[in-house]
Amino acid sequence: MSAPMAMTFMAFSISSPISISPTRPSLIPLHLPSHHLPILSPKLRITIQCATKDNKEANPSAASSTKSFDPKKGVALYKPKSYEVLVTDAANSLAYPLQDGKTRLEIDFPPLPSNISSYKGSSDEFIDANIQFALAVVWKLQQKMETRACIVFPDKPEKRRASELFKAAFDSIDGISIGSLDDVPSGAVTTFFKSIKNTLDFDFEDENEGRWESKDPPTLYIFINCSTRELSVIEKYVEKYAQSTPTLLFNLELDTLRADLGILGFPTKDLHYRFLSQFIPVFYIRIREYSKTVAVAPFVVNYSGALFRQYPGPWQVMLKQSDGSYACVAESATRFTLGETKEELLRVLGLQEEQGSQLEFLRRGYKTSTWWEEDAELEVSSAWRS
Repeated sequence: MSAPMAMTFMAFSISSPISISPTRPSLIPLHLPSHHLPILSPKLRITIQCATKDNKEANPSAASSTKSFDPKKGVALYKPKSYEVLVTDAANSLAYPLQDGKTRLEIDFPPLPSNISSYKGSSDEFIDANIQFALAVVWKLQQKMETRACIVFPDKPEKRRASELFKAAFDSIDGISIGSLDDVPSGAVTTFFKSIKNTLDFDFEDENEGRWESKDPPTLYIFINCSTRELSVIEKYVEKYAQSTPTLLFNLELDTLRADLGILGFPTKDLHYRFLSQFIPVFYIRIREYSKTVAVAPFVVNYSGALFRQYPGPWQVMLKQSDGSYACVAESATRFTLGETKEELLRVLGLQEEQGSQLEFLRRGYKTSTWWEEDAELEVSSAWRS
């Protein structure tokens, strides 16, 4: 890497030690085997065996140098040493589906090792981290395959801000271009309100306008830092500019955004059925923390886990260990619901109530899944579950 390139990516701060979830002390030490665990689920599903010791490398980037690593088997243990490793894993997982000809893709992982990792409003830390990681993924992807990426921002003010803050980083990546959802043609009323919004945001002329334009069309569109309201605009953007071009939703926290669909003032639920359901999660880490009361000391048991996926590997339920690593406790060819993920964690900890008992019903309640996890028959595609 050239000196300017190295200096640019040093600013990304992706080589520091990482904990992909906030540290939370466990009340009981857990030393679970990382393979050959029985797989049970509250619903009938096709399951596959957890990865064996022959495939126990913590990440594909470290394991790719060995012939024994098979990305289709998943990992038995996951503990990235730094964000650089995490980004490398994300880039590797993105390269596989692009080579397979997939065009609707999703990446979702915690961008910051703190409670800011959950999208809260317009957190500058969250927004800036996502931009840095998106650029880092593009740079690493270009080392594997020819890539001309277009980073698409929610609006022109966000695009202008990013071009000013990360000007050197954009300059260092070949074939990069930037755009915004404001590029989508709109009606007179929408255009009027956009003009008011841009005026209030002091949307003066961008001195970097046209600086990053490729003479060839993009081979990958990446949408970042968008809200629920903007999901419908992404759909229009894809229909106009990227019908057959690979499209990546990067760290949008779709499970959080989907919860707003159908509420007054937000897009309808049909947006998920016809559009979001087409996107395959290629690198996915959804961390959850739970507590359960028990009748004996310590009376409250805190435990953490994650729903995990590295394409082309299976969906995996991972249990957080005392050393901060995540051990595979269950695998499936199809996506676990959030309720099923929790049940698998309870099962391996021995904290499940007797099946069909009143205690089980009181804990789980009547509904154990979200509307978008239930309504499979309404979806145009099941890709998001695969």
